[in-house]
Formats: sequence, C-alpha cells, structure tokens
Amino acid sequence: MKGRASARVFRRRLSRPPAATGSASSPSSVHATKAARCMSRSPLLWFPMQLRKALQAGLQSLLERQVPSAQLAAELLLMHVLKQDRGFVHTHPELELPPEAADRYFRLIAERSTGKPTQYITGHQEFWGLDFEVTPQVLIPRPETEHAVEAVLELARREGLDENRRLKIVDVGTGSGCIALALASEFPRAVVFATDISRSALVVASRNAVRLGMPERVKFLECDLLTRFLDGDFTFDFVVSNPPYVARDELHQLQREVRDFEPQLAWGGLERGDEIYRRLFPQALQVLKPGGHVVVEIGYTMRDAVISLLGSPWIEVDVRADLRGIPRVVSARKNPQPTG
Repeated sequence: MKGRASARVFRRRLSRPPAATGSASSPSSVHATKAARCMSRSPLLWFPMQLRKALQAGLQSLLERQVPSAQLAAELLLMHVLKQDRGFVHTHPELELPPEAADRYFRLIAERSTGKPTQYITGHQEFWGLDFEVTPQVLIPRPETEHAVEAVLELARREGLDENRRLKIVDVGTGSGCIALALASEFPRAVVFATDISRSALVVASRNAVRLGMPERVKFLECDLLTRFLDGDFTFDFVVSNPPYVARDELHQLQREVRDFEPQLAWGGLERGDEIYRRLFPQALQVLKPGGHVVVEIGYTMRDAVISLLGSPWIEVDVRADLRGIPRVVSARKNPQPTG
C-alpha cells in the first residue's frame, strides 16, 4: 500500500500528461533513438515514457558515448530529476515520466555525454556518509580519500585520543571541505581548521559546513598550505591533506572528466608531482605538537617518492592501501624527542 500511495503522490506532483500513442513495448533502442532526436525539442513535444524505458534510453546514449560508469550515471541523473531515491526508480518501472521531466532528463544525459561529471550536474557527492555540495570550483570527493579520514581515526584511537578529547586538526587544501567536515563529525570537541589557496573553493566548503549543520565547527582560512600558522604558537595533533599530485607526464592518463572539468589547481599538472609534499612536510613539522601526525593522500605511483621526503624528524612512517592493494595514504609521526 505504501508503494502505491507513493506512486500516486508522484503522479500528482509531476502532473502526468495524456498517454502517447503507439506501442508501449517498443525496444529500448527505439526509445534511445527518439530521445537522441528530441534532445533539442521543446518540452511540449516530448512523449511520456515509462521510467524503465527512460532509464534504458539514457543508458544507451551514455554507452554510445563511452561514458564511464554509464549505468550509475543514468540512474543518478534520473533520481535527480525525480527527486527520488534509487529504490523508487526500481520499484516503479512502469510509472510514466511526463514530457517536461523527460526533456530535462535527456538534456542532463546529453550534458553528461560531453564528459561533464555527474556530480557537477547534480551538484552533490556523498563522502563519509555526508552529502556534499560540489561545483566546478572544487575537486569531487572520492571514496579513496576516505582512507585519510580512517587513518586519522585509527591513529587517534591508537594513542587513546577518543572523540571527547579536544584535538586540534588542520586540513590543508580542503576543497569542498570533505575531510575537515568528516573529521569534525567524528570528533565533536575537536578544533578543526581548513585551509585552501582558492577563495571560491572556501565559499563552497563554508556552504557545506552550514548545510551539514556544522557552521561553527570548522574555521576556514584562505592561505597557501600552512603559512597562516608558521609565525604563531598554535600547534596541532594532526595535519591531514589530499594535495595536488598529478605529474605533467601523467596528464594523458587522466579521464577527460578530470582533465577537462575538475580544477587543475586541485589535482596537479606539476612537473614531478611531489612538489606540494616537499613544501608541506617541513611546514607540518613546525606546526605539529611533539608526537603529532601528518596524514596525506598519495598518487598510486608515489609511495617511495613521498616516503623518501620523510627524514629523521619523522618516525612511525606507515602506508595504507585501498581494497585493491593500491597505496593511498602515507602517515608519519613527529618525533617527540628532540633530534640533534
């Protein structure tokens, strides 16, 4: 009964138009062809389509353009148009999509076919179970970056620093604010700072703090790496960062979604790829408490290069891999004993 009621509400909300003429069991390829022909039409010329057939047509269009993760993209864009979750889409396959909604859906499909990331089209990406706003001014949060958050939690537990401790954490190059806000959600009493050289990125991060109910939990600062803290006496328990690390000779390996749409300032295009680490580690030494930790995400080929930058002031250097065994995070502890 609940499903039927939900469907009735959905029909009323979208004001379903009269049914189209012709066979309702036309192959998905026919719908895909019609969709392609009608991409630029007025919404008034669109025919109503069942959700299942709209999804098939959208998927067909994305596959023809060799869009990665086409099935997921087609579903997410339809969910975005309907303002419904995946469960609704798959439990109401025969429900009709009105012409104006179909028009919007296939316009979004066409936009995704150009390479524009789904997240920039919908304006959202989930990270650490939190819903983040994303715009072309910030790097899209990725599941791999959650390993950096996990590393901080693990290191804190290992040292008996539970969620009730007033930890001091700084996220360097915060972008959307995903790392800083994820950690703020895990450590309610922590003092969390987040820096970025991009003012437009900080605007997005600040909006995310508000929309996630943490407007006062993170202090956002516009600066290059940790420069705002180098002349003061404020010290941290954790310095965490997902810095730009793509080297110039790796640009050809990037998907067009990254290369052509995400901000280069956030992902790299550097001469070697390790330039930011070379600057960050000495600054982290200055602002960390004795025994404090630095935690950084790395590129899949950068493990040895990054470790080589961590000399005698650092101890307990550790590398964490993802589920595929690819090195993702390097952490190190500032030696609590002064070194000669």
